[in-house]
Amino acid sequence: MTDSMKLLLRLVLLLVLGLGLFAGYLAVAPAPIDPAAWEPPPVPEMTGPLAPNERLAGATLLAVGKIDGPEDVETDAQGRVYGGTNAGEVLRLNGEVLEVFANTGGRPLGLDFAPSGELIVADAKKGLLSISPEGQVSTLADAVDGVRLGFTDDVAVATDGTIYFTDASDKFGFGDHMLDLLEGRPHGRLIKYDPQTKTSTVLAKDLYFANGVALSRDESYVAVNETYRYRISRHWLKGPKAGTTEVLIEGLPGFPDGVSQSGRGTFWIAMFTVRNAAGDFLAPRPLLKKMVANLPRALWPKPAPYGLAIEIDEDGKVLQSLHDPSGAAVHQVTSVHERDGALYLGHLHRDRISKVPL
Repeated sequence: MTDSMKLLLRLVLLLVLGLGLFAGYLAVAPAPIDPAAWEPPPVPEMTGPLAPNERLAGATLLAVGKIDGPEDVETDAQGRVYGGTNAGEVLRLNGEVLEVFANTGGRPLGLDFAPSGELIVADAKKGLLSISPEGQVSTLADAVDGVRLGFTDDVAVATDGTIYFTDASDKFGFGDHMLDLLEGRPHGRLIKYDPQTKTSTVLAKDLYFANGVALSRDESYVAVNETYRYRISRHWLKGPKAGTTEVLIEGLPGFPDGVSQSGRGTFWIAMFTVRNAAGDFLAPRPLLKKMVANLPRALWPKPAPYGLAIEIDEDGKVLQSLHDPSGAAVHQVTSVHERDGALYLGHLHRDRISKVPL
């Protein structure tokens, strides 16, 4: 064996030893999570109403480069479009004019208008907020049952003014959602706020990242996304099942983020991304999840840039889907709002609102 081959062999051995020591460190070092194992359901076939198409690829992009992270999108009676930003602002798009409506001082996510005309905001950092038509911000709730709202995510307002909202995780705050995914334990809550008594009540707990929330058209139940279980659950408000929670649809082809009522008796599901083979592989392996949690975040698995929105009926049947398989125009969809024959799409990490004609 030549000297150069011996040197190469030594380098390879040193590399293997170094990687082994690094892996050992990742396995034994204290981790920010207490991971649980679970077995993901099979990935559904993308056929029939889920078959890929290009319907999102032709989206009109609004306020490009002017709005940073409009996670949820809402419109008012005048057709003006609202979205929150990473800077804590709620911006309002009136035609081509983009203006600051309010600043929460936190991170506004879910938005919905109350019958009174106030904009109700789920702010990940500040809790449940209300913004008057003049832009004045007030706090409705920042804790429930003695537990601080850790990640207030989405909101839906009933016709009588009752507010339903989610606390995605009472353990991991905004920016640490991947830790909640890796831990695989239920830290989410569905909550009701009564504007008359100004009190909050937990309707359902032990949810797996309680994300988007929407009411059925007759308001007999409220749907809530459990992002890290690829499903949507529903909590019954009326009828013989009142007070109980059950699965509405499961085994979704990706991570459901927002859910909204179309006004036609159907729901739109905003899919942040499609299923990830690496994520499904990690799910039943707590030790590997702990090791990943100890890695620098730059080395964590990245979501595929795939645009997807799905429409289901109120029994959980998939009706249609809109795709941008390349993600070139639309991806990381976090909310879908239907208005006047068009869909307005929000994006947590992008600098635009997407508008798609139906």
